[in-house]
Amino acid sequence: MRCACVDIGSNTTRLLVAERSGDGLREVVSVRRFARLKPAPDGDIPAEAIARIADLVTAHVAMARKLGATNVRAVATAAIRQASNGGELCQAVQRAAGVTVEVLSGQEEAALAFEGALATFDQPPEGVIGVIDVGGGSSELVTGTAGDGVGWFASLAVGSGVLTDRHVRSDPPSLEELAAIRADIETTLNGVAPPAARLVLAVGGSATSLAGAAGGELAPETIARVLSVLIAEPRAEAARRLGLHGERTKLLPAGLLVLEAAWEAFGRMPLHVVRGGLREGVVLRALAEGS
Repeated sequence: MRCACVDIGSNTTRLLVAERSGDGLREVVSVRRFARLKPAPDGDIPAEAIARIADLVTAHVAMARKLGATNVRAVATAAIRQASNGGELCQAVQRAAGVTVEVLSGQEEAALAFEGALATFDQPPEGVIGVIDVGGGSSELVTGTAGDGVGWFASLAVGSGVLTDRHVRSDPPSLEELAAIRADIETTLNGVAPPAARLVLAVGGSATSLAGAAGGELAPETIARVLSVLIAEPRAEAARRLGLHGERTKLLPAGLLVLEAAWEAFGRMPLHVVRGGLREGVVLRALAEGS
């Protein structure tokens, strides 16, 4: 049995088609399309952005069904959750693609990211595990165990897209802009204290881009080293040097600063970037319901 998840995020709209493999998942296909959902000053998502997302989701759903997915779920996260006309986007997607969009709460997003992250292991780690999911419009910090699930979470209204839109005007970003982002993150994370975890898993585009740009090395100095490239030259040059998509390169400085602060909140315990996350969590639940 194959199931699919279309994830409408603040920065990207993604498709995952997967099937059961033991206790985990086997990925059939994964597709990413950059499609920023940036609300206007009045809080509305512009009509052209709604039409673009509806077309993207329609194409994703068609691909999933062509690949044999019998259950196609569509979920939306912070950009739609926070927009004053998020319901209009959901209705446009349903008309165009024939699927109902579930707008996830911060708690649901955290739980799904946790489940999806653990699904990447053949044998889930023992003890308390932390998960950091840096998104475009929000970021989730989660702790729990493989047996009992989520025990603690925090959903924070900072993400790579929100912070970039709020503070970055230069290409490359200036030291003053990075300082403003750091101050914003520090204010948001003030008082956030995750329970102790034996290791921390990072999911999401910023984390996977960091791992790719750093050649898989993850140490306390890795973020500073990648940031130094991102602020040393225009983003088009940095994208070529680091092997990243241009739009991801624009968002990455803010995403890395959120990841760094979240990692610090966890006491800089060993950090592992994993591919699983929210989409994998959605597909796991769909498979469980269909079994």
